Amino acid sequence: MTYYTILALLFGGLGLSALGFYFLRNLKREEQLQQIRTIPFKEEHRRLLKKTPHYNHLSESDKEKIERSIIEFAYTKEFIGVGLEINDEMKVIIGFYACLLLLHVNTRHCYDTLKTIIIYPSAVMVENISSQGGIYTKENFIIEGQSADHTVVIIWDEAQQEAYQLRHHNVIIHEFAHEIDFMTGELDGTPPLEKSKYHEWTQLLSKEFSSLHHKLLHGKHLGKYDLLGEYAATNEAEFFAVVTERFFESPHSLEHHFPELYDALQSFYKIDTIALVKAKN
Repeated sequence: MTYYTILALLFGGLGLSALGFYFLRNLKREEQLQQIRTIPFKEEHRRLLKKTPHYNHLSESDKEKIERSIIEFAYTKEFIGVGLEINDEMKVIIGFYACLLLLHVNTRHCYDTLKTIIIYPSAVMVENISSQGGIYTKENFIIEGQSADHTVVIIWDEAQQEAYQLRHHNVIIHEFAHEIDFMTGELDGTPPLEKSKYHEWTQLLSKEFSSLHHKLLHGKHLGKYDLLGEYAATNEAEFFAVVTERFFESPHSLEHHFPELYDALQSFYKIDTIALVKAKN
């Protein structure tokens, strides 16, 4: 037996082992999901959803679909409380808004790569140390939410208030918009689109982001861009997260001031959010 034959057999064996491990892992996951799908959605949890401005105007089939998604979300993610105890309301409300974004988006599971949800009771002060040209600087900044490394951080006092009324802002929607953005492998403001719509979206995003950034850079009156706010000009990823918030929280205003953005988001999320919230905001 030659050296190259031995190598081929060795790597072939390793490949088969990896394939077998992958198959068994997926089989175990499917068995777990089958068990989860038999869990009934509790009426007390449904009462929580009825208090949100988005659940009640969903169709009956969409209500059933999102309730199943919430159960899967709650049982397949690790929830960690920092300075508070995790309860059912947190799991149900975070799961609802996370899965609402993907209700009609073609994904197999609700945030398949997301592992952990970390929940703080209130805004967190974080220390950041950076170096430039050998000069070290230290600064503190407040985190109101974060999405990185298969983990989402939620500040509960803000999230809870925003969950039950339309307020333009919704930290859960914002952070999970980042998760959707990253489904393409890059955090660049472009969600997983059909190829035919990619160019149109990037052109529209670039145009509106650049306009907002230009106004802020030159101290000009924001005008209609006041709806989006200064934070949307941070980068394209934050712009996408903010306009997604407005699409779900202030759809009438977004459609009025930015009809192209509204249409593009409706095309991606496949939800008529104006009909979903009914009353004007």
